Amino acid sequence: MSREISELLWEREKTLATAESCTGGRIAEAIIAVPGASKYFKGGIICYVNEVKENLLGVSHELLEEKTAVCEEVAIELVKGACKTLNTDYAISATGFAGPGGGTKEIPVGTIWLACGTPEKVVTLKVTEDEGRDTNLAVATNKAIQLFFNFLKDEDTDEAGKNVEDAEVLFKGSSALDLAES
Repeated sequence: MSREISELLWEREKTLATAESCTGGRIAEAIIAVPGASKYFKGGIICYVNEVKENLLGVSHELLEEKTAVCEEVAIELVKGACKTLNTDYAISATGFAGPGGGTKEIPVGTIWLACGTPEKVVTLKVTEDEGRDTNLAVATNKAIQLFFNFLKDEDTDEAGKNVEDAEVLFKGSSALDLAES
């Protein structure tokens, strides 16, 4: 999957960053496993504590106080903050409770919010299974990479759909015979 991401980012000449709390750099490690990653991967911020989330990535103190660091909104803010701080087109983020401790009744261990996207468009995924710390981190890393790959592929589909819509407008009112003759 990292190889496919690499190819897409190379083709588009786009850049990527990560903002990782509970995964502690594992997503970045998966990205740089492909030779040539320095062409598109600018870096990652391991934001294990709220102070780093706030000061380096611009996550609102009020949001962290109100919702905790383990929520969808923080995962989204981490993507936006990483794009801004590291000046990238895309970012991937993770925030959660990998275990064995840290969870609450409302947000149990194994709850990990993943997000990826651009400053303008972010998608999220909530992981909720607790299979033990090592497995939780491996699952979150793999799902984050898959989520980003799907985001990139959906951008291709969105662009293709836009091109089809443009073509439909261009050829609106033309008959099949008109198109065949042109």
